[in-house]
Parts: sequence; C-alpha cells; structure tokens
Amino acid sequence: MVKLRDLEYLRAIAQYRHFGRAAEACCVSQPTLSGQLMKLEEQLGLVLVERHRRNVMLTAPGEQLVQQAEVVLKAANDFETMAADLLDPLSGDIHLGLIPTLAPYLLPHIMTGIGQQMPNVNVFLHEEQTKVLLAELDAGRFDMLILPWFEGMDGFDRYDLFDEPLVMAMPSHHVLTAKDAVCLGDLNDQNVLTLEDGHCLRDHAMGYCFAAGAKEDVRFRATSLETLRYMVASGSGITLLPKLAVVEDSDLLSYRHFEEPQPVRQIVLLVRPNYSRMACVRALVSCIRQSVKTLI
Repeated sequence: MVKLRDLEYLRAIAQYRHFGRAAEACCVSQPTLSGQLMKLEEQLGLVLVERHRRNVMLTAPGEQLVQQAEVVLKAANDFETMAADLLDPLSGDIHLGLIPTLAPYLLPHIMTGIGQQMPNVNVFLHEEQTKVLLAELDAGRFDMLILPWFEGMDGFDRYDLFDEPLVMAMPSHHVLTAKDAVCLGDLNDQNVLTLEDGHCLRDHAMGYCFAAGAKEDVRFRATSLETLRYMVASGSGITLLPKLAVVEDSDLLSYRHFEEPQPVRQIVLLVRPNYSRMACVRALVSCIRQSVKTLI
C-alpha cells in the first residue's frame, strides 16, 4: 500500500528538483526522504527519479505519477477538511491568497475583525501575482483569494466584496493640483508611470489611461506601489493608485479623486466550485464587507 507521506515526498521532489530543499519542505532529513523514495520505487518496480550530482529530475513515469499524486493528496486533504468542518465549521486552517497591490493596504483593516469573528480559524496569508494565485487556487493549495475581478475568472465562484476607486497621484507642483477633483479627460496627453507586467493593477489603470489618451512612460516600470509613489513624487509623471493605498498629501505628492464616472477595480473573493467550507467563506465575506464599509 502506497503511503500518503511517500506521495508528499514525490511531490516535493517534483516541485524543488533538489533532495535537500524537498526534505526541508517536508520537515524530514534528506536521507529519510531519499530512502523512502527508493523504497517507493522498489514497491512500484519503477524508476521515478534520476539522481545527478547537481540536480534531480523525474523520469517519464515519475512525471505521470506525480500528477496522480497531486490528485490523491488533494482528495486526502479535502477528506480531512470536511471532517474538521463537520466538527466545527469555523475552525481549522485557511490558506488565503492576495495580490501585492492589495494585501499590505487591506490586511491591517480586516485581520482584527477576522480574528474576533473566526477565533478558531488559522489564516495563512500568501502574497503573489494574479496568475500564480489562480493556479494555486485551482490546484487546491490555496482555499480562497482576494483580488480584483477580471474576465476569465469564470471558472471560480465569485463573492463581491467592494469597489475600490482609483485615485490620481501627481507631483505637488502639477497643474492639476489646482482642481478639487479631476476627470478622466484630464488624463489626455499625460505621462503615466505604471507597474511592471504581471500586476493586474497595471491592466486596470492603463485601460482607463489609454482610453483617455494618456501616454505610458516606457522607460520605467515599477515593481511595487511604493516605488511608483516615490517616482511620481520625484516629478517623473502621474499614476493611478488604489484608494486604500493613498496616504496624506505631502510637500512632494498630491492626490485627487475622480469625478463620476470614477475608475474602479472590483475586489472579489474567489473559491473553487463546490468548495466545502462555505461557513468560512460566508463569515470571511461578511467580515471584510463590514471592515471596509467606512474606508471606500
């Protein structure tokens, strides 16, 4: 009988391609992991791993069986999760994924409420770009995601949380600071700084900017909102920032809200279809909506 632990070792080797790192991830010694994989190969009568001095590779049978191992391990995890949910629907571990342009600005406002309303739930937070988050959710390694809605996410169940306005950030000496509020037409012919590819905020912001006739500064793309903020403060251009990321005006940087229609991004919670822990989903959705009600 193949043991689940052996499948976990095989999955770790497939992920890390290194015995030492795989063993560390599985919280065992390297000889233990290597020895158990050898026993698994003997039991199956197949060579699963090619062992080289500098790297580790899966054989063709190993590549096929690791896919089945993922299915079995997910089923075992779902079994344990369902059993725990039957004992106490609001308990156990939840792996929650968020994007970098939302996590640091939203989490301080919601974590206290989550702890109070769901005291027996251990929330593990993961910050990744949208593409990675969706893949991890689909694979069953994450339970829920909080991120902006995009077309193409229809394969998951969606729960609307809030609409977050985008705000114009500009150098404090910019001509548009003379206005109390700006309009999308004010973006025409402006030099706009953006995030690098992979950030969904880039697609949201540039969609509005391009439609209004703005020009992207292709010489620089930021890796974070904080870098973007400092570049704008230096006088390099303007940008659109999510409202939760806005700080007070300074000597170098000013913000202006848009008149209607405001550019916004729809923040949603995503789960896999038929996800079993709906009590946790409902509690989390309710908590987040309540926590941000006065912020947006």
